[in-house]
Amino acid sequence: MKKLINDVSNVLSESLSGFVSAHADILILGDEQKFVRRKFLKPGKVALLSGGGSGHEPLHAGFVGHGMLDAACPGQVFTSPTPDQMIAASEAVDTGAGILFIVKNYEGDVMNFDMAREMSDRAIETVITDDDVAVENSLYTTGRRGVAGTLVVEKVVGAAAEQGAALGVLKALGDKVNRATRSMGVALTSCTVPAAGKPTFAIGDTEMEVGVGIHGEPGRRRVALERADVIVEEMVAAIAGDLGQKGDALLFINGFGGTPAMELYLMYNAAEKQLAKHGIRSKRALVGNYVTSLDMAGCSITVTLLDDEIVKGWDSPVHTPALRWAL
Repeated sequence: MKKLINDVSNVLSESLSGFVSAHADILILGDEQKFVRRKFLKPGKVALLSGGGSGHEPLHAGFVGHGMLDAACPGQVFTSPTPDQMIAASEAVDTGAGILFIVKNYEGDVMNFDMAREMSDRAIETVITDDDVAVENSLYTTGRRGVAGTLVVEKVVGAAAEQGAALGVLKALGDKVNRATRSMGVALTSCTVPAAGKPTFAIGDTEMEVGVGIHGEPGRRRVALERADVIVEEMVAAIAGDLGQKGDALLFINGFGGTPAMELYLMYNAAEKQLAKHGIRSKRALVGNYVTSLDMAGCSITVTLLDDEIVKGWDSPVHTPALRWAL
């Protein structure tokens, strides 16, 4: 294993310290490194809080800031944060309007966020993301996995929260964006968790895993590596078939950490053409490594059907470490 680390037991701690120091103009690291929060809170605004296992950077801490999350709780690599982390983060960012949890549909995440909500006396609602069309159930979930579509939910709901929307409105909006979003991934290599010191799974040089999860969980099947156009055709067909609608969409090509930008934009080009065959027009785009799986090679395709409300939320200004744009 070749990693730029000092000690496997300190990887997360040292990474978080560097991350917050690099973005000290907008972020604060919570006590005992339990959470990362916005440096400047907005009184009377519903607080958005998310989190999950580390190794998916920049998700979630990289999306803390104006127009997105108020706080994020990082767990150990591929391990859910604990309820005490969510409670501490909630206490730090609640300014009186309530808190919205945005949670990927993995059993550990769902269970621990639910426990935090039950243990808290604050007004809390939850949006659970489950955008992965690859498999209905996996080792880690009951129902579909929450993957890269989580970013879209955080962005659109974050914009509405910034504009003063109430907790119930934000909960409904988050559920709506999740219903409009579908994703599917493909892996060309495994990833290596530092503490394990070896690849999570074995895959041949001429193989790919279609429908892989962001922790390296199995997908639909292991097959021979194909040309990009063939890979995209299958992925888009699964996504479009599950959406069952035509119209304008956000097309998000997300790298898993080990795929260069050249290949991600090639995948965007192929996906845009395939979506058009299904009557779906790409009107908004995002390409890059945003919801990663450490050093895994591969990518996912996420499609969100757009309406005026979702477009407004997506286009609204955002200023976080990993996502920034103005009107």
